[in-house]
Amino acid sequence: MTMLTVAEARARARKRLRSSMSTWAALAEAEVSVDITLHPPTERQVLADQAAAMDWATSWRAIDAPGHADRGRHVRALDAPTVDWGERSWARVGRQQIPLRLHLRSPDAVADFAGGDEARQWRRLRDRAATIRARFGAVPSTASAEDSPTVSAEDGPTVSADGDPTASAIKAHAKRIIGLSDEEFATVLEVVTWLRDNPLGSLRPRQMPIRGVDSKWFEAHRSLVTALLAAAGHAEAVDVLDAEPRIRLRLLDPSLRPAGLSDISAQVVELNTMKIAARIVFVFENLESVLAMPDWPGAVAIHGSGYAVDTVARLGWVRGARILYWGDLDSHGFAILSRLRRHLPQVESVLMDEATLLEHRDLWVPEPKPHTGTFSALTGTEGRALTRIRAEGDVRLEQERIPWSAALERLAASAGDDDDPSTSAGLDRPATSAGDLGS
Repeated sequence: MTMLTVAEARARARKRLRSSMSTWAALAEAEVSVDITLHPPTERQVLADQAAAMDWATSWRAIDAPGHADRGRHVRALDAPTVDWGERSWARVGRQQIPLRLHLRSPDAVADFAGGDEARQWRRLRDRAATIRARFGAVPSTASAEDSPTVSAEDGPTVSADGDPTASAIKAHAKRIIGLSDEEFATVLEVVTWLRDNPLGSLRPRQMPIRGVDSKWFEAHRSLVTALLAAAGHAEAVDVLDAEPRIRLRLLDPSLRPAGLSDISAQVVELNTMKIAARIVFVFENLESVLAMPDWPGAVAIHGSGYAVDTVARLGWVRGARILYWGDLDSHGFAILSRLRRHLPQVESVLMDEATLLEHRDLWVPEPKPHTGTFSALTGTEGRALTRIRAEGDVRLEQERIPWSAALERLAASAGDDDDPSTSAGLDRPATSAGDLGS
C-alpha cells in the first residue's frame, strides 16, 4: 500500500466535505470524526527509499505541529488536525515514530484541512444555516449516539436531520442556499419572514411589499421559500406562491354548455361550482387533441397538462364519470397516467398499449430524458408497453403523431357504443376515413 501524502489526504477530505456538508450544516453541532488512514510504510519500503519515507513523515509532522509522538493524547482545539503516531521497532532500521492516522474532529476541521472551493462553500453554508436556525427555528444541539457514530473518511454523513423541519429544509436545499448571492439570501429571509408574520391568505406575488420580488422571483426561489415557511410553522402562508391552478376543458355535449360556452379555462374552484353532469371524461396530455374533439354526447375533454394532471382529481364532478386517459406513448406518459390513477383509480387508458406502439414504428422519436422509475398503478397491458418502449431504446410515440381518424376510432371503441357520438341525433359525427367509428 502506497503511503498517503498530505495532498491525497486533502483530496479525500474535500470529497467527504462535498458529500456531507449539507447534513453537517443541518444540525447546530454535528458530532463529526473523520479518520483518514495514512498507510505508513513497511520496513521493506523504508529500506527501498529512506529519503522518501523521511520526507513523508516530516510532511505529516508539520500538519501535527508542533509534533510529538504522544501529541494525540494532549488536549487540542477541535478545529486542529491531529495525527496519531506509533512506534515501529525494525531490525534493520531501528525504532521509528511513524504517522498512522489523521483525525479531523469537526466540520470546520475538515474544511480547514481540505481547503479550496469546498471549504469556502462550507463556511457560507454553515453561517447561513445558523442564520436560518436563529430566525425560523431551533434544532437539537447534538445527534443521538445512534445517529452520530465515529466514521472513516469514506463513510457517509454522520448525522441525520430527520424529524426537524428546519434541519430538513437546510439539508434538502443546501446547494441552493450556497448558490445565492448575499443579496438574494437576504431577500429570501425577508420574504419568508414577511409571509410568516403576515398571514393574509391568498396573495398575488405582485402584491408583496418587498422590492424586487415578483412572479419570476418566486419561480426561481419557490422550493426554498416553501421549505422555510414549513420549518417556521407557517406552511399555509405559501398560498402566495401558487395562483389557483387553471384547467382548460371543452364541453363536447351542447346540453352541458352554460350559455353556449364550449371551450372554458378557469380555476379549479370555479369549475367545481358548475356541477357538470358528464358521463364520460376524456383527459388528454396534448392540448391539440382536446381542441380537435368533435361533439360527443355526455362527454367532456380536459387538458391534463402533463404532470399537472393532479388538478383534474380536484374536480368533484369528474369522480362520478367514466375517465379515459390518453397520453404520449413514452416513459413520462405512463408516469403521468400512474400519477392520475393514484387519485382516480378508475382511470382507463386509451392508445397506450404495445400494439399501438408497434403499428406506428415509423413515427417514433427518441425520448430525450426518459423516466427510469417504476409505476405500480399501471395495468399489465400498460406495463408491457412501457417495457417495450425501454427495450426499443427509450422511444417515444407522441400523441399528436397518431393519425386523427385512427385515434377517434379507438376513442369511440373504448368509450363504448352508448357513448359513440354517431348514435346521438343532432350531434356532429366524428369525421374519419375508416368507416363507422367502433366498427
